[in-house]
Amino acid sequence: MINKPTENKFKGTFPQILAVITGSLVALSDGMQYGWSSPALPILFSPDSPLKVTKLQGEWLETCVMVGAFCGLWLTMFLVDSIGRKRSILLAAFMSVCIWVVIAVAPRIEYVLVARALSGAVGNTAFVATPMYVAEIADQKVRGFLSSLIYLMMLVGILVIYTVMPYTTFYVHCIIGIVITVTQLIIFPFMPESPYYLIYKNKEEEAKKSLIRLRGGTKNIDKELAEIKTAIARQKEERGRIQDLFLIPSNRKAMIIMIILNSAQHFSSISVLLMNLHSILEQGGSLYMEPSTTGIVFALIMLLAASGASLFIDRFGRRSLLIFSSLATGICLMALAVFFTFKNAGYDTLSISWIPIVSVMLYALVFKVGLGLVPIVLTAELFPAKMKAYGMTLSDGVYVVAAIFSIQVYQRLNDSFGIEYPFYVFSICCYLTALFTYFIIPETKGKSLEEIQMILKGNKRLSAT
Repeated sequence: MINKPTENKFKGTFPQILAVITGSLVALSDGMQYGWSSPALPILFSPDSPLKVTKLQGEWLETCVMVGAFCGLWLTMFLVDSIGRKRSILLAAFMSVCIWVVIAVAPRIEYVLVARALSGAVGNTAFVATPMYVAEIADQKVRGFLSSLIYLMMLVGILVIYTVMPYTTFYVHCIIGIVITVTQLIIFPFMPESPYYLIYKNKEEEAKKSLIRLRGGTKNIDKELAEIKTAIARQKEERGRIQDLFLIPSNRKAMIIMIILNSAQHFSSISVLLMNLHSILEQGGSLYMEPSTTGIVFALIMLLAASGASLFIDRFGRRSLLIFSSLATGICLMALAVFFTFKNAGYDTLSISWIPIVSVMLYALVFKVGLGLVPIVLTAELFPAKMKAYGMTLSDGVYVVAAIFSIQVYQRLNDSFGIEYPFYVFSICCYLTALFTYFIIPETKGKSLEEIQMILKGNKRLSAT
């Protein structure tokens, strides 16, 4: 028996990869902003601080990003459908340039607070418009991989800020952020707009040209164009009001899935760890690694794990990665909780003080292969074209609210009862996420966007394939 050689799934996809990479550079900048407070606050609180900062202002430097993201929700919903996915991404990149300039030259901390709030709104736009753009330009055989690149870019941004900021002059990281976003403003305007969006706006000829460019001219695109037109025509017949996210059963199911998954991401403690990693390890009393070094390794492991998962997500599927990641993340957090339980009970834990370091490193690995990657892919896949702006923006809003709430849960339980209690809560949330995934979430691997809508509408045959 002769086995046929495996077809290279990336064949003819270079134009799509180029469009996705250049379109996702703003996510790299956003990753730098997301991880900014962890290395920045020790610098700003030091005697050599370039700006005078109070403790309250330091807390707001973390919170104002999430507040800005929440306030930008309605603008994001308007932009992606009115000016398009591509122009929304370019607007976010332009605003990012302005934000980095303000942070670099700010004479007072109030300027930085405003810039950080705006960065939250910009990140909101980028993380709605970019996944939407990617899902609509990608060939279904590589859609999972390409959709995951935006998270990889964000992780690169976190790694950059952790690596550069503690060891250079304060404004150097701002120059890096400016260079990244200016590069996007130079290159990305030459990339094609989403053919789904162009068909939605009745620009069929432009959509055809866009699809030819994205597919590299390697195959006849008439069939795919016809499928897109059919999907858009059907979806236009459905009402496009925000309440339809909850009134139409298929939209409601998609919304419930994304509410749970976006909440689960933060209630698996990712924001807590990114913003409090140094203090958590210090409380663990570990003598094995400096906090600044640990932060770099933590970010690097997340990047490598997400890179590997992005290659496997179209092979193993979304559900299996999500279930494995949820269970393994829960185990890592439970190990942290048990360690701190013994330590706070008065036991000598010096000989096992390696447990917190190993736990957070394993956490970085297993979280990013599923919980930290799959939700952003599913967000772009589950909503129909007419509801995509509403669905993805509200999902992003849930993501922001869950981030704020999870940080509050950590702070309140830590202050009132002890550091182990929030980790017990987060661990249980991970196990519940695995159960929810197993019983509720459909597999979307290898399915077209139209097939996914049929699955959500209850097509049992498609669900089983």
